[in-house]
Amino acid sequence: MRIAIIGKTGQLARALIREAESQNINAVSFDRSACDLTHSQKTIENFIETLNVDAVIIAAAYTAVDAAEDDYDTAFAANGLAPMAISTACARKNIALVHISTDYVFQGKANSPYEISAPTDPVNAYGRSKLAGEQAVLDAHDRAAVLRTSWVFDGTGKNFMTTMLRLGSTRDTLTVVSDQIGRPTYAAHLAQACLTVADALCQPNYQHVAGLYHVSGSGAPISWADFANAIFTKAQSKLGHTVTVTPIPSKDYPTPAKRPGYSVLDLTRFETLHGTLPDWNEGLELAFREWDKTKL
Repeated sequence: MRIAIIGKTGQLARALIREAESQNINAVSFDRSACDLTHSQKTIENFIETLNVDAVIIAAAYTAVDAAEDDYDTAFAANGLAPMAISTACARKNIALVHISTDYVFQGKANSPYEISAPTDPVNAYGRSKLAGEQAVLDAHDRAAVLRTSWVFDGTGKNFMTTMLRLGSTRDTLTVVSDQIGRPTYAAHLAQACLTVADALCQPNYQHVAGLYHVSGSGAPISWADFANAIFTKAQSKLGHTVTVTPIPSKDYPTPAKRPGYSVLDLTRFETLHGTLPDWNEGLELAFREWDKTKL
């Protein structure tokens, strides 16, 4: 299987490159200079037309959730129009396509995990842009899969875990919201899921594995405050002091973009067809080892 990874420096793209190498998969990644998702759809389609691959994985996106409120045109170009262009070109060449979407397509008022058929109703501009992209991908190409995921982290990128560790290195107390509930997803585990789905889409009987998935770390849903506590429990010996996490409601931490209060994803379809991702706690342990190496 020959794979093109759109994205090179983000945490998922880096995880995909490592996982492809470990599985002896022939993969090439493209950074923004090669494939800028904010360029015209025609330019992006022309780039995809040049690829001699079996599958494309879109691992790049506009992910600045708060900035998207005032910069929706850029977010929509990268998250909505670019996936449409890529999917259109992949369909023309019969190239399998895996696209990453988000739990932020949901309003967040549920009290049980969102099934893939649940109505979408994003509460912020970022979520609207990602919803447009996933719909465009599935409308344009029948050899495509969209993986909605949540709370992606690793030990080296810019994410909640590394932010907590950076802040905790100089503080004894942090306030973290406790009324937003979801499941963390370790980037390498998400990368493995992407490669698994890409391989399945490359098979002759791909139709039953195409379409929409929910993919996240398994394990119990938690709040951001719970996640912070888990991070600092593992990091205490390295930080050299205890960090106390004070839970607060979202209203006490206002942000330009609203966040869904509950965005736990029902993982049934992915688990039935491809298996269960490891518990997010296992991912946290692996990510902490990555982070720890940066301190040596």
